[in-house]
Amino acid sequence: MQDWMHIFFRALLTIAILFLMTRILGKKQISQLTFFEYITGITLGEVAGFMSTDVEANYMHGFIALLLWFAVPLLLEMLTLKSKRLREWFEGKGTVFIKEGKILEDNLKKERYTADELLEQLRTKSVFNVADVEFAILESSGDISVLLKKENQPLTAKHLGIKTAPERESQAVIIDGNIMDEPLATAGLSREWLFTELEKVGVTLENVFIGQVDAYGGLHVDLYDDMLLVPDDVSKPLLFATLKKCEADLSMYALAVENEGAKRVYESCAEQMNCILEQAEPLLKR
Repeated sequence: MQDWMHIFFRALLTIAILFLMTRILGKKQISQLTFFEYITGITLGEVAGFMSTDVEANYMHGFIALLLWFAVPLLLEMLTLKSKRLREWFEGKGTVFIKEGKILEDNLKKERYTADELLEQLRTKSVFNVADVEFAILESSGDISVLLKKENQPLTAKHLGIKTAPERESQAVIIDGNIMDEPLATAGLSREWLFTELEKVGVTLENVFIGQVDAYGGLHVDLYDDMLLVPDDVSKPLLFATLKKCEADLSMYALAVENEGAKRVYESCAEQMNCILEQAEPLLKR
């Protein structure tokens, strides 16, 4: 067999073995690497490279080495699931860099971090002033986690006392002009509904690059033709305005009517409508 054919088949087999091993080791192996995962990844790649190109070497010897470098991390991963001490030994633990707004210089020196590197990492978290930070820790993965001081944290709906509707995952129901039936069914919708919504905004299925249904059941489309403007959905704001007008009318009738019984009925209906509006506002007023 010619050398190039030999290398081709060796590389193809090595790729398949390496892919299978990586799948078994899991997603953690290709995301945020710990110390052991880092050296394992490098060595697996190095061994696989020699197995693919060194035609004079025994392929089985390389395979045994690759199998060993696969088995040891897998075994250690199973052991560290049950032991915190082993996890700290093999994966390391976080180092506090900022506590109560103060930089811990000794910890920076311990991790061989300079002030410039710390500031750079804070900027990647959209933090440009150290005084805004309450707590920052260097994780074992090498990433920095940052907690801002209370007064510098962004406002949420809870801080403002605003009720919000439960969020659901957006579903991509159209991709490349093709309907995705499974996400459509997950959203509890049908093809007939989808075609009706497309007709409302005046676009054809073939012109839709991506179509998503949001948590509120609204369809948002991105078209191949970027010059074509898609009108906003006004049905929900219009419904909210109509309900608001009904509440105002009921309150007005309660003030205008002279009969006490009728007044109490109108007031009760106005209160109920107000409760409905409070619950519906997160869904309709977007």
